[in-house]
This record gives sequence, C-alpha cells and structure tokens, in this order.
Amino acid sequence: MGMSVSSANGVGNGRRRRGRRHALMSEINVTPFVDVMLVLLIIFMVAAPLLTVGVPIDLPETQARALNSETTPITISVNNEGLIYLQETEIPIDEVVPKLEAIAQAGYDERIYVRGDKSADYGTVMRVMARISAAGFRNLGLVTLQEQDS
Repeated sequence: MGMSVSSANGVGNGRRRRGRRHALMSEINVTPFVDVMLVLLIIFMVAAPLLTVGVPIDLPETQARALNSETTPITISVNNEGLIYLQETEIPIDEVVPKLEAIAQAGYDERIYVRGDKSADYGTVMRVMARISAAGFRNLGLVTLQEQDS
C-alpha cells in the first residue's frame, strides 16, 4: 500500500544532485567558551584571598578603622623571628632604606605600611620604622586587625 517517491530526474538511489550544495553553517557555539569562563571565574574567586600577602604574620588587634587606598601599598613586614620582608622578599635591615629610596625615585609617594607580628620583638619593629622615618619617609602606617567584639 505504500508508495515510493522518486525524484523527477531519475536520481533517487542515494546520489546527490550536482547543482545543489549545502549552505555553510555560520553560527558560533559559545557554550564551551562560557563553561571555560565560569571555571576560570571560580578558580580566581578561590585563589584571590590567598594572594594578599605571602608573609605569615599574626597581627595585633585594635579598634582602628580600615583606611581606603586605591593603589597597592608598600608593606614592610617583621615576623616573629625578627626577619624583615619588603613585600614578600626577605631583606636585611640595612637594605630597607636603599630599596625604598629606589622605589620612591620611580614616583611612588603613597603610605608605607609596617606589619609587625604581635610576638615580634618591639625593638626590631621600632628600628625598622626609625630607619624609614630617618630616611625622609613621613607617611608611615602600622597594620593591625580589627578587634572582634566578644
């Protein structure tokens, strides 16, 4: 009861017509791109808090408010063993001022932050601050954590 339909020019056995070509597909599949972007977003959201400062320091807590700054500050850290770091690089105390002067010649005029571990020797932290201040850097700040209400 079924009928078979053949093409008008007798080419119905699976061959193509010569004059007709398939049109090119001009659509871009963005699904893989979106998937990769979401994975990268998650990776950066997880990794960003870990990239703040590489020197582990147990900061003291105070009731002072946080300062707003739009530029990346220079931080000098003194850990509990008395080692001094400029950003994440360990340096001797005699090289603190020459390195800061080299940075200042490049046009940096923002505040310099000193981070001292709460179990660090108070004299070491003060020696670092005194050398920085004696070199002419007057815009110094101490970094602390905000006290938690108990």
